[in-house]
Amino acid sequence: MKNKVVIVGCGNVGMSYAYALLNQKTSVNELALIDLNMDRVVGEVMDLNHCLAFAPSKIDIKAGTYEDCKDASIVVIAAGANQNPGETRMDLINKNSKIFKSIVGSVMESGFNGIFLVATNPLDVMTYLTWKYSGLPTNKVIGSGTSLDTARLRYLIGDKLKINPKNVHAYVIGEHGDSEFVPWSNANIGLQSVYDYLNDQELNEIYVDVRDAAYDIINRKGATYYGIGMCLVRITNAILNDENSILTVSSYDYTNDVYVGGPTILNRDGIRERVYVQLTDEEADKLQSSIDVIKDAISNVIE
Repeated sequence: MKNKVVIVGCGNVGMSYAYALLNQKTSVNELALIDLNMDRVVGEVMDLNHCLAFAPSKIDIKAGTYEDCKDASIVVIAAGANQNPGETRMDLINKNSKIFKSIVGSVMESGFNGIFLVATNPLDVMTYLTWKYSGLPTNKVIGSGTSLDTARLRYLIGDKLKINPKNVHAYVIGEHGDSEFVPWSNANIGLQSVYDYLNDQELNEIYVDVRDAAYDIINRKGATYYGIGMCLVRITNAILNDENSILTVSSYDYTNDVYVGGPTILNRDGIRERVYVQLTDEEADKLQSSIDVIKDAISNVIE
């Protein structure tokens, strides 16, 4: 089966994703890059192709056009205005909504019928708009959601406890933004509750570090991109390998008519279903508040 991926937007995020794909064993066998700066695209393609002698997978990498989306399995959108120091992800909404209308329209004109994977902020809003602009069914539009926030959470807990992050079973859910939260009632280390290891103050300090990680990184180096690049590869592999894996992506919530981050089963069809976990009353209120933030942002989009 042809596992073709098209990346729209070859900035830091798009190219971190491409480079991470090249460094991992993956089912992707064709990769096309699209960007307004064609010289950059050609240069990136040359640079990536020069890695193939040492890459674990053979990938045909080329400079592409929107016509390449016609037979793509996944189109990853990493284009848009970047988050600058002092800006929230929501501050980008009006700029990026206009950009997305053009991009999604161009992709759909090619006859694309694959899966959109969105990485641009404000993530949940952009994912919702991609669904609206594309007319595709909800299972074929996915946002990276809180997958990066969850990875940060597991790293910080694992680092504090000197435990492999892969054995930390905890999630960040809600908006990929300031209203996200951790349902600690569902967080476990192996099979033990996280409360057996950490107290409320320690858990809150970890949560704040996760929530504010992007701001800290942006203030120090200008942008964050390696982490999301790895998350996009993980999501890509879950889809193309038909894994039925559970990842905290931004998927459609039918009850609230919104895309929001939460545990979601992914396979070759995209989203199989959302996994609804039992929350405490306080956690349920936090989730609803986060959903309301996203819905309010969507309602204020200027097209």
